[in-house]
Amino acid sequence: MEVFNYWLYFNQNITIPNYRMLFFPNAKINIGLNVINKRSDGYHNIETVFCPIGLSDVLEFVYLPGIRAGSVSFSITGIPVEGPHESNLCVKAYNILNRDFTLPAIAIHLHKIVPPGSGLGGGSSDAAFMLKNLNVQFELKLDEDQLCDYASRLGSDCAFFIKNRPIFGYERGNSFREIELFPGYFDIVVINPGIHISTSEAYSGVRKGIPAQPLEELVNLPVEQWRGQIINDFEGSIIKKHPVIDDIKNKLYKLGAVYASMSGSGSSVYGLFSEKAPAVEDQFPGFFCWSGPMV
Repeated sequence: MEVFNYWLYFNQNITIPNYRMLFFPNAKINIGLNVINKRSDGYHNIETVFCPIGLSDVLEFVYLPGIRAGSVSFSITGIPVEGPHESNLCVKAYNILNRDFTLPAIAIHLHKIVPPGSGLGGGSSDAAFMLKNLNVQFELKLDEDQLCDYASRLGSDCAFFIKNRPIFGYERGNSFREIELFPGYFDIVVINPGIHISTSEAYSGVRKGIPAQPLEELVNLPVEQWRGQIINDFEGSIIKKHPVIDDIKNKLYKLGAVYASMSGSGSSVYGLFSEKAPAVEDQFPGFFCWSGPMV
């Protein structure tokens, strides 16, 4: 992979054709998350309902004329993301397609708004949106199943963002079944206390097993009945180490949420509100707070 200086290139006042794409990779929440068992490949079989929400990053790529095909530059603003640029999932998404299609050179810029490592899938969404929009812009003619296959190679929940609609996920979270019924409009409040929980930490304390009642059935209950029935298996051990997560949940219920849960392996917690979500910034000082609609 050839890497060059994004800002130096654009400071040369080179005229660029109309090959520019701007898009907004949205986050997700997990409604329920059951860890079934460990797989022979080292991953885990899970069951969850993925649901897109309106919180999003800003992602742009620009065609670079005169630069060798297969070259990519990357820059980032907003919330810092650890690691070298070449390890960013946006760059990896470009490279995985470039191996099969030899893509034109592009410059990628990511403005990071979704907190990294928060259980909201921000990095996976960035990667999936890169795949989808490279496919459109450069007319690769990949269908949804093919895009899901590429996305699954980048991360277990990347494939969800190819579909990007409420859907039941199973196996590694990269196989899907459509949901026949799903609750109507809800406002969502997301609170992230800034605690990093590694994947190994999350799985080390989880109790694995098949739930007594299938999540696919429980999610069709009225949302007011979800509390105590739809659970995230990661919560039990993580709350013991980080009780602030339980404090956030309880406060969201006091503020009127009809359902509250940790998303993914944490540490973000969300609440669903049947009416307009209340302002919460004063209730959670120092935490990342967002409210908005389901997508």
